[in-house]
Amino acid sequence: MEKKIINTKNAPPPIGPYNQAIEVNGTLYIAGQVCIDAATGDLKNKDLQEETNQVMHNLKAILQEAGMSFNNVVKTTIFLTDMNRFGEVNEIYGKYFDGSFPARETVQVSALPKFVNVEISMIAVK
Repeated sequence: MEKKIINTKNAPPPIGPYNQAIEVNGTLYIAGQVCIDAATGDLKNKDLQEETNQVMHNLKAILQEAGMSFNNVVKTTIFLTDMNRFGEVNEIYGKYFDGSFPARETVQVSALPKFVNVEISMIAVK
């Protein structure tokens, strides 16, 4: 099995001992992304909409680095600190797909890195 490490300067660097993504046999496993702006290192979290858009922007940058797009995504996991805000995140998230939505689960967690409100990971296939 050959693992290809995917990292891009257009998404924030990992905040721990991991890579942004790993590709194996045409399948891309993207680590959970939060709302860090790659250009500044700052959190973009004035509201949940900005936070979710930044997360999706980071995921898009990683997909592009691997030669993929949201059309290649087959599975996502969304972590929320407040399930009552599911609809807000869902509205932003849905705009990034052309109607061909991947499989997904959304779970509520007690806390996320940097104490953000949303984190999303993805699996994509070439």
